[in-house]
Amino acid sequence: MPSDDRDLLEVLKFELQFLEKGGYGRSPRQPWRAPLIFEDSPTCLNFALPERVCPCSECVLMQLVPEADREKSVPCDYIVLNGAGETIASLYRSADQAEIEAVLKDWLCRTIEGIEESREKAPAVGASQDSVSSLNSAKCANPLCPTRFDAQSGGKFFVLRAEDLQQARHYWLCRDCSEVFTLVEQAGRGPVLAVRHHEPRKAEAQKTVASQPVARHRH
Repeated sequence: MPSDDRDLLEVLKFELQFLEKGGYGRSPRQPWRAPLIFEDSPTCLNFALPERVCPCSECVLMQLVPEADREKSVPCDYIVLNGAGETIASLYRSADQAEIEAVLKDWLCRTIEGIEESREKAPAVGASQDSVSSLNSAKCANPLCPTRFDAQSGGKFFVLRAEDLQQARHYWLCRDCSEVFTLVEQAGRGPVLAVRHHEPRKAEAQKTVASQPVARHRH
């Protein structure tokens, strides 16, 4: 069973928001290739990592993957998206980027609507509010910065894994904050801001933020 504690509905809503904001545009880091659905989204547990650290079996999306395809190298590519049986894997072979995104958007909208309707009829018991706290209101991990997450705004993503936690946590610093600060995992406090050694000269008051705990905004 997936150990990812994010709420499936909120993950899908965030994915839809990411898609609608053009998040799957050509990457400035790898402009030579087409974007990979799910893998190039902050919803992926391994987003922006140089290698796959978190096994796909931990991802909340795994529950949408047919059981026969859960051992594939990229299981989310085999989620069935429509009545024709199309998947991301099959669309890669037969459709262009615009067509893939159109099918994905239709699937996201229908799936979100279906989950919301089912929860209205039978509300989930004991749902974790903490697990959904960041997806629709994602902002810079600097607690004093009001900048909201935007797929095209730049900045830097961090994936931290605390010693007492099994799953990774995703955070984002906006472009301006990432030029001054980095994030580190501190025992007993979770992720905290730390001033980068090569930071430009800033007001002394700005540096005091480095000792403040970071709100756990997860992607």
